[in-house]
Amino acid sequence: MSPPGVLVPGPFGIDPLVWVVLRLLIAVLLVVGLIFNGALLQILMERKLQAWAQDRVGPYHVGPWGLLQTFADALKLIGKEDVRSRFTDAAFFLTAPAITFTPMVAAWVVIPFAPGVQGIDINIGLLYLSSLGAMGVLGIVIAGWASNNKYSLIGGLRSAGQLISYEVPQILSLVTVVLLAGSLQLTKIATAQPGLQLNLFILPAAFLTYFIAALAETNRTPFDLPEAESELVAGYLTEYSGMRWGTFLALTEYGNVTIVSSIMTTLWLGGWNGPLVDQAPILGVLWFTLKVYVIIVAFMWIRLTLPRFRIDQLMNFCWKVLIPLTLTNLFVTATLKVALPAPWDLIAIGILNWGLVAAFIVLIPRLQRRRLERLRERLRTERERTLAPTA
Repeated sequence: MSPPGVLVPGPFGIDPLVWVVLRLLIAVLLVVGLIFNGALLQILMERKLQAWAQDRVGPYHVGPWGLLQTFADALKLIGKEDVRSRFTDAAFFLTAPAITFTPMVAAWVVIPFAPGVQGIDINIGLLYLSSLGAMGVLGIVIAGWASNNKYSLIGGLRSAGQLISYEVPQILSLVTVVLLAGSLQLTKIATAQPGLQLNLFILPAAFLTYFIAALAETNRTPFDLPEAESELVAGYLTEYSGMRWGTFLALTEYGNVTIVSSIMTTLWLGGWNGPLVDQAPILGVLWFTLKVYVIIVAFMWIRLTLPRFRIDQLMNFCWKVLIPLTLTNLFVTATLKVALPAPWDLIAIGILNWGLVAAFIVLIPRLQRRRLERLRERLRTERERTLAPTA
């Protein structure tokens, strides 16, 4: 083993400095290639799934069974002209997509795909991912401001408010897992879940709140307000075209979906753990990928099922439902962890979490029904007042 700070020669006698540069280029190409092809695959999956669920044909013109449709779309975006107004702030306008794309690429460094298959295993991996997730807001605000368009600016600020708000329950859900695992290191959290001893069975409420917050963080339905059909413009994306638009809406969105799905897989679904992984560790990559895509399909299924929120409903749901729920879960989990010895603390925490999930499932429809009844009563009163004869 070489001393720290000493460059090791590469294979075939390659100069150490040249080998470092080559490794960096290979790593960047691999990550960008995985992100690009993963986005194309997920777009095709979502189109096919939507067509199947809505009894439509879906893509079928380009390639056999339409399998090359997303590649054709990508070529169109790459070759499309880059149009922008001369009144935009050119430097910030052009770099805003990169500001949102770069944190997503950097997040792959600490994701553990299998034992030993990881860029770097740091003891604050979860804190690193949380910090990168907060940086995406900067690119959105900069894109809206640099567009020199009032609609884009308002859309950017609204999207930033959504992301900042939903980061609170998202991080509180992560802290609940850290309390249980006693570590911020992703490999330790994954290793502590062999077989069926998954955090999903002990902390289902934290998984549910993180899943909902992840939908909002990735601008997925029912939280996809920037590109809503009901909007007059496309929010902070209004002035963007070509591949810069594609970077915002395709690569970054689907890349972030894969990142949050990887985090949920590692924290709640045991990461790479699965049958025969002890005999062949490389199989961990297969199990990890399968679990990630199960969550991605759940994201797509939500899009097929739920209507889009209004902005006031979106913010009310975060501050009045999700944040109180995650704070309650965090407080009681910490209390039980300190008060009870093992394994009774895990049993009590699991019972509490399942109780919170049941309360969430039962109470949310009832609260929504009461809200609609009050709305109907108010509209009825206003109608009667309007139709009443004047003295």
